[in-house]
Amino acid sequence: LYIERSPLTHIDGFRVPVLLLQGADDAVVPPSQAEAIRDALAARGIPHAYVLYEGEGHGFRGAEAGVHALESELAFLGQGFG
Repeated sequence: LYIERSPLTHIDGFRVPVLLLQGADDAVVPPSQAEAIRDALAARGIPHAYVLYEGEGHGFRGAEAGVHALESELAFLGQGFG
């Protein structure tokens, strides 16, 4: 079931830019999983951005990370939509 639902299993279906926001201390989705997706996107030439937040877990609790994540989302969307 895990493999069936994994984004890596369906990476060939990705056609649009992807933003990955990852907590370095995430125990639910370890950084290695996000980095595998990042690497697969890069190998396929799919535009992407990857931001790793030190000291953050699954869901950002710190104000600085939260603000930066929102700014990153806006910048990423601005690149895609102008």
